[in-house]
Amino acid sequence: MSDASRKVVIVGGGLTGLSAAFYIRKFYKEKGCKPEITIIEKDKVLGGKIETLHRDGFVIEKGPDSFLARKTAMVDLAKELEIDHELVTTNPEAKKTYIVNQGRLHPMPSGLVLGVPTEIGPFLRSGLVSWSGKLRALTDLVRAPRKSTEDESLGNFIERRLGAEVLSNMTEPLLAGIYAGDTYRLSLQSTFPQFGEMERKYGSLIKGMMTGKKPVETHTGTKKSAFLTFRQGLQSLVHALVHDLDDVEQRLESAVSAVEPRSGEQAGYEVVLASGERVAADDVVVTTPAFAAADLLRPLVDVTELDAINYVSVANVVLAFEREDVSGSFDGSGFLVPRKEGRNITACTWTGVKWLHTSPEDKMLLRCYVGRFGDEEKVSYPDEELIALVRKDLRELMNITAEPLFAEITRLPKSMPQYPVNHLRHIAEFRSRLDRMLPGIYATGAAFEGVGLPDCIRQAKELAGQMADRLAR
Repeated sequence: MSDASRKVVIVGGGLTGLSAAFYIRKFYKEKGCKPEITIIEKDKVLGGKIETLHRDGFVIEKGPDSFLARKTAMVDLAKELEIDHELVTTNPEAKKTYIVNQGRLHPMPSGLVLGVPTEIGPFLRSGLVSWSGKLRALTDLVRAPRKSTEDESLGNFIERRLGAEVLSNMTEPLLAGIYAGDTYRLSLQSTFPQFGEMERKYGSLIKGMMTGKKPVETHTGTKKSAFLTFRQGLQSLVHALVHDLDDVEQRLESAVSAVEPRSGEQAGYEVVLASGERVAADDVVVTTPAFAAADLLRPLVDVTELDAINYVSVANVVLAFEREDVSGSFDGSGFLVPRKEGRNITACTWTGVKWLHTSPEDKMLLRCYVGRFGDEEKVSYPDEELIALVRKDLRELMNITAEPLFAEITRLPKSMPQYPVNHLRHIAEFRSRLDRMLPGIYATGAAFEGVGLPDCIRQAKELAGQMADRLAR
């Protein structure tokens, strides 16, 4: 296949689409194929939700602000792009995280892993859960395990093992930042499958987490930092990808209206643009959100499983202050807000402390999150109103009354995919149907097998490998 060529069209130029282009080119070339790759993106820029703003000495993330170090796909890609020297860790002095309970900030007890206590003493001393709630949680140590491997909701699982109070006061706020969802609607197997595995293996979630707990991310060489980002912002990775993909056609402000099988005996497809132009393709990779992918593929195949994936809208409100104008010790990375507190914000990152490179020394940067399942209307409030709501919470929770130097608001409508119970099985059924009925069309991205940035890269890389193997066969 040394002189073979293959036309690949990637619909969507977010991180998944860019990563797919990078790895398809790499793996196809390894198989002796010269791919002609076209990325089609409806927006003016590539990178999807990743957007870094440099303003007055601040490094401000308007979309995602970091990624999990233990999920190595992003570090691996940074190494391949030769920008891994730009990676930075969180401030080692800002390890503490707070959770709001009854209007006050309580430190998260040490040993709390994804909301599961692995150190009994600190958990018992915590003010986050009542004594009856603590005793209920400890019954996990003797409570009979569920043997079934059937999926269930994350909320049902945590309540069954640790009780409703731990779920509402600890687990839910920790997970809100990842999924912004309702834990009773989220799939356990699609979010934290290790929880179910530990229950079955050890008979107890706490025992399993105690046994399985390891020092944070030692294998990545990141000085045990759980999170990483880039010194000049996450957009550094997007810029590096776009630059590296200079031999890939990148078509911006081009919406795709349809994908149609080629007429006649010619195999393959035509990607139809809103302008009416048609782009020939042997392979089509759809990396858009599930609702957009469903609309595109609906005329060709049953997309029931994609329609079942709900999305939640969120917003980020970043506020900059003079350091001397904000009281408090800022001795951690920020705080989380349980749903039951009825606040406007779901969390606040003390960005200027957590990430030392993001703020001048005499300034403070705070990043507040708004919106979660069942509480999304505030996301669309006018700027002044939204800022006022955020400042109200900061005033009441942290006694911050100072006028901010400036505010940056990012609204991310329908940006957080919600994995329903049995999601993985349904997605496997959808992909099997897609492969059977439309060979050469693929769908991947955050809606499928992981919402984090490294998850998107990993899925793109895995798909590229599968496509290249199929090509070789």
